[in-house]
Amino acid sequence: MSSELTHEDVQRILKIIDEAKHLEELELVYGGFRLHIRRQGAPASAPRVLETTAEGAALAPSAPASGEPALKGAERPVPAGMVVIRAPMLGTFYRAPSPGEKPFVEVGQAVSADDTVCLIEVMKLFNSIKAGTAGRVAEIRAQNAALVEYNEVLIVIDPSGR
Repeated sequence: MSSELTHEDVQRILKIIDEAKHLEELELVYGGFRLHIRRQGAPASAPRVLETTAEGAALAPSAPASGEPALKGAERPVPAGMVVIRAPMLGTFYRAPSPGEKPFVEVGQAVSADDTVCLIEVMKLFNSIKAGTAGRVAEIRAQNAALVEYNEVLIVIDPSGR
């Protein structure tokens, strides 16, 4: 019996997690595989400023809190008052639903909290990332079709709509 997870194993785990709406937080460790999930509104196991929307987009104020995961070395500071949409997972960032289609958002575009702003692909599964807040897109920092790291700044939103 193999100690490695197959693609089908991961698919089954994701389905179980999606259906287990009563769970607020889950940590799964199997060999070298580690998965930690916390739904919006669930109390954090360690104090952090990081929040997660129901769709998984990480939102955080511009000032990093102690205990927040380390950010990419080349990451530029975010202006005060802006809302940051961070990568909730490691994967490939896409600005549009498919090649050749219009991007979900452009700089200067107004968005509502439920608007999809990008996709992140992980193992051929596409995750829609929502804005999580109303405002105007101030910056799009991730490059289309580029690998993004967990907690990397993807998009900056000005909630005042300036």
